[in-house]
Amino acid sequence: MSIISQQDQLTMQIRKKTTSENIDNISRTVFYQHFFKRHPEIKWSFLASMVSRNAGWNMTDLRNVWFQTLLDESDRLHLFNVYESGNWTIFDDACPQLLLYEQSKIEGKPLFHLLANFNVSSFMIEEWLRFWHKRDEDRLCTALIINEQHVLQKAVIQTKLYQDLISQKLFYKMEQLTHFSYVVFPSDTGSLYTLYVRRFHLVAERIKLGRRLAYLLFHPSVYPYVYTFSRRHPHTGSRNDYATLTNWSPQVNSFPLRLVYPRIHHPYQKRADWYSHHTKIEQYFAPIKEWTPVARDHWIQQKWVAIYAAYKCKQLLNP
Repeated sequence: MSIISQQDQLTMQIRKKTTSENIDNISRTVFYQHFFKRHPEIKWSFLASMVSRNAGWNMTDLRNVWFQTLLDESDRLHLFNVYESGNWTIFDDACPQLLLYEQSKIEGKPLFHLLANFNVSSFMIEEWLRFWHKRDEDRLCTALIINEQHVLQKAVIQTKLYQDLISQKLFYKMEQLTHFSYVVFPSDTGSLYTLYVRRFHLVAERIKLGRRLAYLLFHPSVYPYVYTFSRRHPHTGSRNDYATLTNWSPQVNSFPLRLVYPRIHHPYQKRADWYSHHTKIEQYFAPIKEWTPVARDHWIQQKWVAIYAAYKCKQLLNP
């Protein structure tokens, strides 16, 4: 068999695997976690699994009685589609990269030139080659954060779907005031670690958040306990995955994702190379300010109290 046909076959296998794993939030999260178990040097894959868990929890929150009262059905469907589209898009871009890295290890040679077959940015082709030779795990993690947020910007944030959502000022204001746009890392001890972001529509803000999340997740005082949680508690999309470990919970129904959402079909659209229009990428690699992580259980509890208060007010105003 010729080298060209071998590479074509590998490309088809990776496309098939990416499609079969990109079914829903559950399958994506599980893939990221299993990949990290096989290749712990790829830190981004564990970060992606934990952020993807949060996407699933946010999706199923929209099915609980509080959000059914606060938002009408069309708004909740609109928001779900934004979460799902972002989750799908990032996986569609990242999965071929991870699988090609795995195959490169098997063959003992870099195969990253094949990433062009999957519309992966030239930026990531360069970064994977750099990692292959220099083994800088933290830089690769940052590079993947930078890349995926630029992909998300083009494929989701700048679309009419997202712009229509943020144009609904009342909901957007509520989300910002309650800091509901946060990412939580549960630990096996019951402690919750979290960060939030405002101005989510700005790619630089999301990159900054991603880097801070990576720092938090892999901090020596946090990582062992979050990793143990992830191993012991399979992702279902329900916040009950971690609520049973804490000394409080919002006391609102939280359903497994596959019980409340069908599989969504995403029409494929070829992505342009975002890197061809950027010249100041190195600024995103600048060192971030370090800090000592602390659990923020009470902070998260207060956010849910604010949502509950908004729910009760809506009930009183619209009996």
